[in-house]
Amino acid sequence: MASRIRVEDLECPLSTTLQHVGEWWTLLILHDAFDGYSRFDQFQENLGISTSMLTARLKTLVADGLLERRPYQTNPVRHEYVLTGLGRSLRPVIVTLAAWGNSRLTPEQRSMILIDTSSGEEVEPAVVDAKTGRRLDDSHAYVFAAGPAASHAMRARYTRTTATATDTASSA
Repeated sequence: MASRIRVEDLECPLSTTLQHVGEWWTLLILHDAFDGYSRFDQFQENLGISTSMLTARLKTLVADGLLERRPYQTNPVRHEYVLTGLGRSLRPVIVTLAAWGNSRLTPEQRSMILIDTSSGEEVEPAVVDAKTGRRLDDSHAYVFAAGPAASHAMRARYTRTTATATDTASSA
């Protein structure tokens, strides 16, 4: 996966994140881990993934610090794969991706929904600003800008896109 990253992407948080979780099986394994799966055979049976692919994906998830490999049996030694704090922090991303998928379906077509465990009611995930509670899906109200560590190229990119977004917002 690292070979897909261009030199200019090395400072982009989206590009570097995709290096860790941008592979099809990775997100599905993490989804299963959030649902309580932790053992190799559970992942394999649920996903129908080949042994070699699952081995490679789990090895990468452990190396990236998203899962921890722990022995659960000594004779023979067997391991389980448990979400780390870093791995658990990806749950809102997976919840949001699933919600986006469901948003294109009618309620009758949805095979998986997110519910409130207290009420049993379906909930609608939304990405919001932590300070104001405002939804972040308005690309005119919220834009990316160069951060403190941005290179000259990144600053140039976001000077252009921020100016364009500002011009568009002011003409609306």
